[in-house]
Amino acid sequence: MFSVTEAQLLAWLNPLLWPFLRTLSLFAGMPTFSQRAVPLRLRIGLAFFVSLCAQPSLPQMPVIPLDGLPLLLLLLAQQMLIGLAMGFAVRVVFAALEFAGELIGLQMGLNFAGFFDPSTGGQGTSSSRFFGSMVAFLFIAINGHLLLINALVQSFQAFPVGDEPFAFLRAAQPHRWGAEIFSIGLWIALPLVTMLLFVNLVLGVISRVAPQIGIFAVGFPLTVSIGLIGMVATLPLMQTPFQVALERLLAAFS
Repeated sequence: MFSVTEAQLLAWLNPLLWPFLRTLSLFAGMPTFSQRAVPLRLRIGLAFFVSLCAQPSLPQMPVIPLDGLPLLLLLLAQQMLIGLAMGFAVRVVFAALEFAGELIGLQMGLNFAGFFDPSTGGQGTSSSRFFGSMVAFLFIAINGHLLLINALVQSFQAFPVGDEPFAFLRAAQPHRWGAEIFSIGLWIALPLVTMLLFVNLVLGVISRVAPQIGIFAVGFPLTVSIGLIGMVATLPLMQTPFQVALERLLAAFS
């Protein structure tokens, strides 16, 4: 008769349970996968697949008895916290590029054309949405998903399951990552903002030298045209700041 003891069941379950919970929390917090358009069954299946494939690279997991409910809840909170923090790190980088699009659109005058963004539930602009779409493609092009899986595997070395469940908060300090949105966004938007500021200064001089020129009729299409040309010209340069920012934030889990 085939029988399975509790020790054997725990030995089989623990190496897969904690990576699965951390990966599922990552998918629940990162952009694209956290949207309602992605089915829950797909996220669960993908998290299980990633956890299963990462087993050879993971350290030895502690065997946690099922009757220790307080410890189980603490470890569950640890996996959810680290996974959500990794998703938040990726979301910060995405939000930084969308913030750069907001700044550029503000200088171009495109922020007058706002629309409802179903992914965030708020108002979005065309330039911000364009940068958000480009960064989603760029994330795949630079193998950002592989960087994320590598950081997920390394997080079990840096923050193992077991002792000090909330040591991650003291080591990584994720509450400070919000400032990265403004620093990275300004870094990316600064060339275009400077160029558009120069265009506005030239238009201001023209309006003083030749007041008979309808500066509002000429300035708006000129500013939009130069801004669109500048956005297309600077798209190839977006990879370096995006990759540097993503690697810097994911380094907190190594």
